[in-house]
Amino acid sequence: MNTKRRLCIALGLATTPVALPALAHVEEAPPPAPGTGLVELSDEEMGDMRGRYTVGDNKVAWFGVTMVSTWKTQAGAQLKSTMKVGVDVSRPQAPKVTFEPRVSITAANAPMPTPDGDRHVDAAGLANASGMVQSVQVAGDGNRAINVASINMRDGDVPTAPEPDPAASVLATTSVNGMTALATLDGNAARVLLQVDGHGAVEQWIGQSGMGQSIQLASDGQMASNWLELDLVRSSTQARASLGQNVAQAIALSRGIAVGY
Repeated sequence: MNTKRRLCIALGLATTPVALPALAHVEEAPPPAPGTGLVELSDEEMGDMRGRYTVGDNKVAWFGVTMVSTWKTQAGAQLKSTMKVGVDVSRPQAPKVTFEPRVSITAANAPMPTPDGDRHVDAAGLANASGMVQSVQVAGDGNRAINVASINMRDGDVPTAPEPDPAASVLATTSVNGMTALATLDGNAARVLLQVDGHGAVEQWIGQSGMGQSIQLASDGQMASNWLELDLVRSSTQARASLGQNVAQAIALSRGIAVGY
């Protein structure tokens, strides 16, 4: 093969088109739909959240507390102390506070057993607690003790109450044969107390740091109970302060029903 023919073949090879593999058509993903602004939070995230809340458009118009403490000794003596407190906050700038303390001791001459010096209960640590506190300490046999607390929320009218009497007593107390029943409303506390020397105490309170119930028995065959009810009346009137504020302010605005243990 001469040189000219070899050149033509080389040129032909060089100019032969080469088939290339076809490129696959790739479609782009559509853009995400615009968000709604609402994101569901996990339990862990919710557990770390803090803050205030309101319930709908309802407003607290009245705030009431009822505390009843009873104690029946093994010998039949019965002690009772009650305190009812109402706070009308339908006008937050001028809240009205009403209160009714009552105490009684029946069968006061029933003999009490001699205190056992080896029995001891101490509730001093409750002074360091806040919020809702319930405590039962018993050093004896055959005793019955119970603490009950409830919160009621309802819609309706503010309960009718008499005008506050500045001269009304904020203290009711009686003491017989080493037994004391007390209900008091002072500058920082609403409190009921039953106490029998050497045998313990039954007590309830409500205040800025919270509310509590305590039973201490250092004897046998005693029956003691604490019952506390918190009542909130709500109204949708726009002029009234919000629920998130007034549950706390109901106590702060009328410091006479705050416990400052």
